[in-house]
Amino acid sequence: MAYGGWPKYVSVAERKAKAQKKIATLKKKGKVIVPVEIQGRTIARSFWGKAWCEHLEKFSDYTNRLPRGRTYVRNGSVCHLLINEGRIDAMVAGSSIYNVLIKIDTLPKKRWVDIQKQCAGSISSVVELLQGKLSDSVMHTVTDQHNGLFPKPSEIHLDCNCPDWAELCKHLAAVLYGVGARLDDDPALLFVLRGVDQRDLIAEDMSIDTEFAGSDVSGDLADIFGIDLDDSPLLESSIEPEKSARMNSKAKSKAKAKAKAKSKSKSKSKSKSKSKAKSKAKSKSKSKAKSKSKSKSKSKSKAKAKSKSKAKAKSKSKSKSESKPKPKPKPKPKPKPKPKPKSKSKSKAKAKAKAKAKIS
Repeated sequence: MAYGGWPKYVSVAERKAKAQKKIATLKKKGKVIVPVEIQGRTIARSFWGKAWCEHLEKFSDYTNRLPRGRTYVRNGSVCHLLINEGRIDAMVAGSSIYNVLIKIDTLPKKRWVDIQKQCAGSISSVVELLQGKLSDSVMHTVTDQHNGLFPKPSEIHLDCNCPDWAELCKHLAAVLYGVGARLDDDPALLFVLRGVDQRDLIAEDMSIDTEFAGSDVSGDLADIFGIDLDDSPLLESSIEPEKSARMNSKAKSKAKAKAKAKSKSKSKSKSKSKSKAKSKAKSKSKSKAKSKSKSKSKSKSKAKAKSKSKAKAKSKSKSKSESKPKPKPKPKPKPKPKPKPKSKSKSKAKAKAKAKAKIS
């Protein structure tokens, strides 16, 4: 725990990882998980989504806490949001996964009747109503701050199991903005949330009246065209408007379809990533083999160059040694002339002189 007893700051990446683990466990248990995904910074783009967000921002009770909720819903922290009649169930990823419950009072009958009276004859189809293709007077009626379709702060009851003591924490604010993003996909959920049927606002004079069809008309047509017609009266349409539960089941089925499509896209992305990884591994191995062959060829070329350089050096040394003049051999010393032998006559004379000397 950090200073003051508050949990430590958790980064967006860690929050998303925790949320994905929680979602995976819930999906294994069979629970339908419908996350809020926002593209870019714009939270709501349709008429009803923008009107919901603008309605919340009009009240001073929410102005201080709504900005944190915007950042949370933009970074994908609202990992589940489901709208039913009179309640919104959600899960928001923070330092842990927090459960959020927002109860909203159903629209009072008197206010709904007043809205129907003011919109009488102005809305021709459900499609125009849900697409927001309305006249200025009808827009002013349905988006009125106090008497329109959107709930007032006194009709909104907030509950979150996070440790924040504020009545509107950032997790609740993120869920409220997530409702605006969800209305972009299915505007009919607003009428489900308030417990009313949007088809009550459609002009009654646009419906086809078949009560006049009877036996008199069939008789006249038989006389005119000369054919036999069945005299039984036409069946009156007995289809009642669907209630909010059916609409909610449609939303759930849409959510399931989206989840299936996401799982398919994930599997495709996984297969693509695997193929990319394989191709990368192959290219890496090829590049390694090429680099090895290049290094081998380089080493071989270096060895050849070294051997060539050595051979050149040897040949140069040989050529230098050959080019150097050989040292001249030292002259041998001349032998001393032997003394010439004395003549025999001289030796004999000397011997005779010696002999005479001895006699005398």
